[in-house]
Amino acid sequence: LLGFLLAFLGLALPGTQGKIISRCEMVKILRRNGFEGFVGKSVADWMCLVKYESGYNTKAYNNNGPSRDYGIFQINSKYWCNDGRTPGSKDACHIRCSKLQDDNIEDDIRCAKKIAKEAHGLTPWYGWKNHCQGRNLSSFVRGC
Repeated sequence: LLGFLLAFLGLALPGTQGKIISRCEMVKILRRNGFEGFVGKSVADWMCLVKYESGYNTKAYNNNGPSRDYGIFQINSKYWCNDGRTPGSKDACHIRCSKLQDDNIEDDIRCAKKIAKEAHGLTPWYGWKNHCQGRNLSSFVRGC
């Protein structure tokens, strides 16, 4: 019975794992996209944010009740993307939330930078506030 259930779940949830981007690959992506010094934060800050928000998983999803967070940067459906289920969504990034869960993170990057620019920093992300803010984050980029 357990084998059947596992096989069923595997068929019922195709592609739910998403792509896990390696630490050094993510460092490269962030550097290439101008994150070093953006809104006064380092690539190490952004790496810590991504680690605690999504575990570097492009398909990460979190249901917060009235809204949901999507993708590697855990972008929220109340303010930034449209999932078709969040009443009063602002959709400030003008993007479907499902697009934030594919392996192409270019649109995620554009939206994350918009969020950080409007907030003048990374405070909208609780993962960063709770685990990264004011800490030595050099280990997130060391060796990359």
